[in-house]
Amino acid sequence: MQSTYRTAPKTAPAVAGGGTGGGGGLLARLGRLDRDAFAWVAAARLPGLEGVLPRLSHTADHGVLWFGTAAALGATGRPRLRRAALRGLAGIAVASPVVNLLGKQAFRRRRPVVDLVPPVRIRWKLPTSHAFPSGHTASAAAFAAGVAMEAPPVVAVPVAGLAAAVGFSRVYTGAHYPGDVLAGAAVGVLAALGTRMVWPARPAIAKVSPTATEQMAVQEGGRGVVAVVNMGSGSNTGDDTPWPSRAESVARILERELPDAEIIRFGKPEDDTDEASGVADEAAKASGRGGAGGGEQDDDLTRILDDAASRADALAVVGGDGTVNAAARAALAHKVPLLVVPGGTFDHFARALGVETVGDAVTAYRDGRIGRVDVGRVAPGDITFLNTASFGAYTHLVSRREKLEGRLGKWPAMAVAAIRTLRGFEPHDMIVDGIPRKVWLAFVGNGVYGSRGPAPTWRSSLNDGLFDIRLVEIGHRVPRVRALASVMGGGLHLAPGLRDWKSGVLELTHKNGGFKLAVDGEVTELPSTVRFTIEPRALQVFVPLRPH
Repeated sequence: MQSTYRTAPKTAPAVAGGGTGGGGGLLARLGRLDRDAFAWVAAARLPGLEGVLPRLSHTADHGVLWFGTAAALGATGRPRLRRAALRGLAGIAVASPVVNLLGKQAFRRRRPVVDLVPPVRIRWKLPTSHAFPSGHTASAAAFAAGVAMEAPPVVAVPVAGLAAAVGFSRVYTGAHYPGDVLAGAAVGVLAALGTRMVWPARPAIAKVSPTATEQMAVQEGGRGVVAVVNMGSGSNTGDDTPWPSRAESVARILERELPDAEIIRFGKPEDDTDEASGVADEAAKASGRGGAGGGEQDDDLTRILDDAASRADALAVVGGDGTVNAAARAALAHKVPLLVVPGGTFDHFARALGVETVGDAVTAYRDGRIGRVDVGRVAPGDITFLNTASFGAYTHLVSRREKLEGRLGKWPAMAVAAIRTLRGFEPHDMIVDGIPRKVWLAFVGNGVYGSRGPAPTWRSSLNDGLFDIRLVEIGHRVPRVRALASVMGGGLHLAPGLRDWKSGVLELTHKNGGFKLAVDGEVTELPSTVRFTIEPRALQVFVPLRPH
């Protein structure tokens, strides 16, 4: 290996903004300071890092380090970390072209002369592109800032440290001046912050007012807890697979962590000898019902949950939002606190509470901290909802998806149902709070949501006493595509004809008779005239002691 490397003559390099460092202007003084700082870093000796930092710098080429980190975050299965990974990558997608196509071409700063850099640090061919700003640092800062907006500190801090190390390595290996790195970091952070313009960051946990919290003396080992596990929730794992389903895995963890709790497996006919699941089987036999789905199974689940709540000190439920809704009705009827354990596809309510894994739920139970959340009600009928109620095109989409997902799987079924809904659905003629409207789709959120667009995606509070009402009035095909894209895209503000307001009451009348309502993802039939009201802070739930 040669002892010295050069990428430019020994004349002083140009400084961003002009000049070669001579004179006494501000930019000239900054240029001299920048070169002095580079010389200081080049002369520094950091035992143990002479080989590490060059390799780290090389690993960050073409974003490989950050794509790998994003994959690792996504593989955890935690929605919060998946969002962090996606936001970090979105930041890179903005920062990289800004630096490489605009910044470098605008300033055209030469790379440092590396005579002072020890050859052991220069392991790979030095870049020949312009130096200002640093593209590696911009990508590192964009990814780290994006992760910090979504991930807990235990994840965000190490990623930020790794990004800082990449930025320092660019100076340490002679690829950049410190000023290049600082400018790249600024571009990266601004790019990550810019993603919030189209994709708002969601809070780690929805607020449950401290004045409404209570403390429960929990029993050692979970004594007094009755947990109902909906074995049909979550991914569509077939019975012939060699590994347990998600619901079964969660049930086993609960049995290990809360050995004195009663665990009831609902909807698992192969375990006829299992004492817990036998409770569900006997209920189904007593009612003369069996089979795999539909309203009959929903009725069986309702009975199982009601029976469990009647003898429980705390009712635990494992399942998706529809299952949690049914458990909430039972908990309300018997005035017992509800422990929500995520086990579905979306788990909107559990995630709003800050409960993303079964471990989070067990910790929340052991802490014994109880919060009270609002419950939405629809009359006539015993209809409640914890997240959202919706009608119009989205309800038809859900109905079609449910008919197809047994054959296609949930996500392919969603895509097919969306296409069919776009082609065939016509707006509803309705009277909304006394005003005639042609409604293509509408959402009623239990609580004020912070996202934009027609589809509520997250809440900052679970007991603010308000409905977040959003509806779209359209009738043409192209706007329909934009409206549905807005819904599927997490609430982006793409839909024309959007109307939104906040209220504690909503009255609806369908001019052509009864209509369908999707309540926490489950579709139900309604009469032509209904009234939405909020029961403030009615439901007791276990909440995490602190955001994680």
